[in-house]
Amino acid sequence: MNLQQDLFKPLMAAYSRGEPLRNDQLYKSLSIDKVIPEGALLERVPTGKDRALHNPVTRKIRWAQHSLRALGLLEKVPGERGVWRSTAKARGELTPAPRRTVLLGFSTKLGLALWGDCADVFKGFNEPIHCCLTSPPYCIDRPRAYGGIAESLYVDFICRAMEPIVKNLVAGGTIALNITQDVFLKGLPARSLTPERVVIALHEKLGLYKVDSLVWSNASKAPGPIAWASKERVLLNTGYEPIYIFSNDPSRMFASNQRVLQPHTERHLKLIAKGGENRTGVYGDGANKIYPGSFGAPTEGRIPRNVLQFGGRCHSQTEVRRFAKEQGLPVHGATFPLALAKFLIEYLTRPGDTMVDNFAGWFTGPLAAELTGRRWLASERMLQYVEGARRRFMGFAGYSDAHLLPEWES
Repeated sequence: MNLQQDLFKPLMAAYSRGEPLRNDQLYKSLSIDKVIPEGALLERVPTGKDRALHNPVTRKIRWAQHSLRALGLLEKVPGERGVWRSTAKARGELTPAPRRTVLLGFSTKLGLALWGDCADVFKGFNEPIHCCLTSPPYCIDRPRAYGGIAESLYVDFICRAMEPIVKNLVAGGTIALNITQDVFLKGLPARSLTPERVVIALHEKLGLYKVDSLVWSNASKAPGPIAWASKERVLLNTGYEPIYIFSNDPSRMFASNQRVLQPHTERHLKLIAKGGENRTGVYGDGANKIYPGSFGAPTEGRIPRNVLQFGGRCHSQTEVRRFAKEQGLPVHGATFPLALAKFLIEYLTRPGDTMVDNFAGWFTGPLAAELTGRRWLASERMLQYVEGARRRFMGFAGYSDAHLLPEWES
């Protein structure tokens, strides 16, 4: 390995705080840390066609700086000569898309991944949408790295984000919205009614009907709420999150449980094989009755219940986490299991339909759409998440890297 490459790590260590650093300060720091040999800064050798005298070590340091800039890890301080600093990418910070500009992060034959605020992306979008599957930033006291929305603003935030999508939603189209229920009144073991207010506002302001409230049961969910379950011991640990299903016209919905049938149990298969029940029974107040032959009709599978059991981690998420770390990209703090996204896409849409996700994160919903033959368009505000998600789509037909889409500029 040459000196230029050997300098990469100590240079990034010197700039790690993100503060601007003059070159003379950098040279002194590297000399004190013995990264460069004692007295090496005093050496002068003839260089170039004019054989001018230059210090070979400082030249190598400057080449290393420019190499790190090409990697997006260092940048010059504007208007300052010989002053550099680390970039947000190098510090693991997130880079939000500038307002009124949308860039194509990557694309496949079936979809487009856009770097931009969803307000800018979908404001000019006028194509039919069959489904929106999304998990917006949660309404929480301590926002994650990608931000959070204050509780007082959350209802309006969700309505503004969904309005342009609802405008293009085909009759019978659906919206699957995953938001947290773990929002508490200050100082009390009592949950806020913000999720319920979101549901009511989407009906009253955007004309959506609440079709269902799916329970996403996650056995691997971290214990909490810490204050009220683990410390005060008055609440149970939360084990699920709601996924609200909306439609603009429930009478014309093309969602179908027949696309997501699950295998029959061994007991039920045996019952079908013998032609069903051979008894008569009445249960409760007579609402449920069993006759000879009940449950004996052969079917392709059983209809899922609206309590969905999916762990928070999956192989696909583990792989993209590994890729992000290898590339020096920040790891997303809130991810959606691919199997759950795939289940929802197959349940709510038909092959060839178009799904959108206006808070795509690592683009798990779009990946599920790609795997099931649905068209997709998704936006993500943070550049590093778009870059991390790219790895998940490279093997699909028509994959293409980023370029600016002028027609999407607002």
